[in-house]
Amino acid sequence: MLTGKQKRFLRAEAHHLNPIFQVGKGGVNEQMLRQIEDALEARELIKVRILDNCEEDKHDVAEALASGTNSELVQLIGLTVVLYKPSKKNKRIQLPK
Repeated sequence: MLTGKQKRFLRAEAHHLNPIFQVGKGGVNEQMLRQIEDALEARELIKVRILDNCEEDKHDVAEALASGTNSELVQLIGLTVVLYKPSKKNKRIQLPK
């Protein structure tokens, strides 16, 4: 579980990132979760955009993304989800204690 300080740090780190995935009408699916897991392994911190045509509640989508990829939900701001998962082979982000 992330502390408030770590979440603030990650939010600042994520600020300049562009969303690399979009959740649309179909909602969250297995294939998307696998791709997001791969991206998290490579980058550790990513943004996912929830499109306006997504029929599910944005909070449910954010939770589904986080639990489906075993990652931490750093932030849900507007329709943008920020996810963090420490990389196994490729650690880049040093969290504050």
